[in-house]
Amino acid sequence: MTQTLEPASATTPRGRVDAWLADFEAALAARDTERAAALFATTSFWRDLVSFTWNIRTVEGREGVADLLRATLDGTDPGGFRATEEPTETDGVIEAWIEFETALGRGRGHLRLVEEGAWTFLTTLYELKGHEEPQGEQRPMGAEHGARRDRLSWKEAREAEVAEMGRTRQPYVVVVGGGQGGIALGARLRQLGVPHVVVDRHERPGDQWRSRYKSLCLHDPVWYDHLPYIDFPKNWPVFSPKDKIGDWLEMYTKVMEINYWPSTTCTSASYDEEAGEWTVVLDRAGEEVVLRPKQLVLATGMSGKANVPTIPGQDRFRGDQHHSSQHPGPDAYAGKRAVVIGSNNSAHDICAALWEHGADVTMVQRSSTHIVKSD
Repeated sequence: MTQTLEPASATTPRGRVDAWLADFEAALAARDTERAAALFATTSFWRDLVSFTWNIRTVEGREGVADLLRATLDGTDPGGFRATEEPTETDGVIEAWIEFETALGRGRGHLRLVEEGAWTFLTTLYELKGHEEPQGEQRPMGAEHGARRDRLSWKEAREAEVAEMGRTRQPYVVVVGGGQGGIALGARLRQLGVPHVVVDRHERPGDQWRSRYKSLCLHDPVWYDHLPYIDFPKNWPVFSPKDKIGDWLEMYTKVMEINYWPSTTCTSASYDEEAGEWTVVLDRAGEEVVLRPKQLVLATGMSGKANVPTIPGQDRFRGDQHHSSQHPGPDAYAGKRAVVIGSNNSAHDICAALWEHGADVTMVQRSSTHIVKSD
């Protein structure tokens, strides 16, 4: 539900936010990019998630803001900027959650104001006009009242879709990579009624997490990591264990009715400009399957490929050598000497677990490590 806020004095946090949003919207309506950019502080950052740029982009400073607006303003035609909650002020910084509209969608965002103007600005697209998701008050009825001879139950319809997709019916989108990103996209596609297939080489959804070293927990607080539509339970630990996350992803894939193909590898993909479609060749548990989607998404992750350094003498070293993604856990290394190259989250986790199991462990650190207290 959208909250309606009462008018506020220009000297209050709410008044300053209202004034800034009104000035920003007026400048955008006049297509005066320099005036809009002047509302930002000299040192400032605008991060846009799809709403203005159809991309994930961050610009810095007034010139960066002006460049972004010059490139996007006519097609975006934004307006309706307003605060959705009472703004707050701490140490001279005013913060406000906002919403707005563009020609094609509805957006939400976050604004931080300092004396000079906007310090940080976040804009995100959450809904396309004409393609609103069927949820909340718009959720499907489910039950179909009356009698019809060709009626299918939910189970029968779902089984038919699973059997047909990729066989007698082509998906519109193929997503390569079934980690949390690919799964979340699959859930969005399902809600928008877009025929899709999500493929992953592991045997089960969530195996990307289960296969990691046994002491791994999320390094972000759990409330940073919600997937669309279903939040993690409120009683889950702040830093959730990997196997718990793996089970959640498996459950989520099933209840969100994602067309998920495990044990499947993409062997090739090519695009036909004339036909406007992809030819995607898959190895599905030993069977070759060819799909012809209109859209192909690579959701293989920013860290999907192991970065293994070249170290003189490693070809002669007779001990175990492996990347952290293949680390089996500390149990086999009790009483042995180990060297861990690197000093970020995985390195610290692995070193601590090795020490706990009686290994003589040394960490090799090249550059400084950013430390934040978990509290």
